Amino acid sequence: MRAGEELVGQVEVGGLRIAYRREGAGPPVVFLHGFFGDHRVWRRQFELADEYTVVAWDAPGCGASSIPPERFRIADYAEVLAGFVGELGLGRPHMVGNSFGGTLALQLAVRHPAIPKSLVLADTYAGWSGSFSPEIVAQRLSQSLPDLDLPPDQVVAKWMPGFVTPAAPKPVVEELAAIVAEFNPDGMRVMIQALAQADLRDELRNVAVPSLLLWGDQDVRSPLGVAADLHARIPGSRLVVIEQAGHLSHVEAPERFNSELRSFLDSVQRVAR
Repeated sequence: MRAGEELVGQVEVGGLRIAYRREGAGPPVVFLHGFFGDHRVWRRQFELADEYTVVAWDAPGCGASSIPPERFRIADYAEVLAGFVGELGLGRPHMVGNSFGGTLALQLAVRHPAIPKSLVLADTYAGWSGSFSPEIVAQRLSQSLPDLDLPPDQVVAKWMPGFVTPAAPKPVVEELAAIVAEFNPDGMRVMIQALAQADLRDELRNVAVPSLLLWGDQDVRSPLGVAADLHARIPGSRLVVIEQAGHLSHVEAPERFNSELRSFLDSVQRVAR
């Protein structure tokens, strides 16, 4: 555990160690991070622990979790996530995913429709291959994979402009940069390949739970056109655009993000009673 980091729990799923932070009581909500992140990027969402059981994991290959095999793809991550939910006894949790984490939540909903109670998809994709042309996917791979061999400070310098807007508060930028700098190259390499190859477009029509899309209006990694496409493909989904926020809207605009998230979760819980 890194100096100054809060205590996290660990479970074993499919031979992998999965680390996580858990707080609160009430209906469970599972948070899934994206590239170069871990459970700490959801720090501001733990205020929901006043009403909910809040769980944020370190995806395989990130934070304190084990590195998955190189063959891992989005379906393999989804199987680990399903096992993780089972190991923690979370029943039917709400799933909240950003970027890669949102694609993962969608894959879970398709492969294990009985697990998620709802989906909150923040600045995400139907996989890169599901949201972009083959040319753009190839370009992203050619730009992303070599970055993993750079010194951490250079990775931070290259990736931070895609994560938050230039107007992001300095303390937020510094906190996020510190998390990004601690990435594991081997874990990230597998995650990038998994997202690049994922194409869930034709499966989105099978998503059968309440779904909220939260999107930063200045997201340059997953532009609003991607949000519109997902919104059109996911039955009954709702799209909310968060002003003055980039790809990590939950980090850059936490008050608006949390307000929309809490309102949505409360509404789903009322219907479930």
